[in-house]
Amino acid sequence: MFEGSFVALVTPFVNGQVDYKKLKELVEFHIENGTSGIVPCGTTGESATLSFEDHERIVAEVVDVVNGRIPVLAGTGSNNTMEALRLTKHAKKVGANGALLITPYYNKPTAEGLYRHYRLIAEEADIPVVIYNVPSRTGISILPETVARLSEVKNIVGIKEASGSIDQTTQILQLCNITVLSGDDSLTLPLMSVGGKGVISVVANIVPADVAALTRSWLEGNPDEAKKYHYKLFPLCKSMFIETNPIPVKTAMRFLGRINGELRLPLCEMTKENEHKLSNVLKNYGLLS
Repeated sequence: MFEGSFVALVTPFVNGQVDYKKLKELVEFHIENGTSGIVPCGTTGESATLSFEDHERIVAEVVDVVNGRIPVLAGTGSNNTMEALRLTKHAKKVGANGALLITPYYNKPTAEGLYRHYRLIAEEADIPVVIYNVPSRTGISILPETVARLSEVKNIVGIKEASGSIDQTTQILQLCNITVLSGDDSLTLPLMSVGGKGVISVVANIVPADVAALTRSWLEGNPDEAKKYHYKLFPLCKSMFIETNPIPVKTAMRFLGRINGELRLPLCEMTKENEHKLSNVLKNYGLLS
């Protein structure tokens, strides 16, 4: 179920509130452009600034708009296990196809604590769970051995691997048969070359058809075509992280007229210098004249 190009969907705001009309437009845009699945309320969706009410309504609205056409993998993670369980149960209730759970940040749990956190949620919520490993955000990396233990738990079906290490993915897949999705756009093809099944993508917010083409080409056995898209996408992927995600991607979408680019504090607008760099990358890609 979870393979190909999943978009880490931005959350559009207007005057500080979630813009649900624009949210629906973005979902339709992705379905029309071949995106394999939608991931609302992840890091790119500014989940850390969403209230419970925002979070639950966004997931419900996305599920409703998608209406079964492609999978919805709802971001439901927290560093509080009971809060994550609440959000995950809600995702199950409204019909999401799975839940993406970031490793608990700030607490810095042990390997055993991570195992118990994920096992409890997977068992209590009864929905397919994808672990999200992003040590640059959380201060902790889940060990391949812990992933292998968790792969034996019913409902734990995948991991979004954003450690930046192909070795990490290789070690995971040596130990177990869990689905691995890239969490780093520039490493999507390298990760798929060692057994990954796709990506949860930031840059797909901008060029969904190209990211979908990359993953589809590889999965269908056309590595040369996949490599072509990898090299084409690479500068754009890197530009998405010249400031903290999702500042660059929302700025790019504003340049392209898709959203107003509004962020919630503590995130704020890009520096003018970085806006200029981003604009040049978009022009070189052919997205801006």
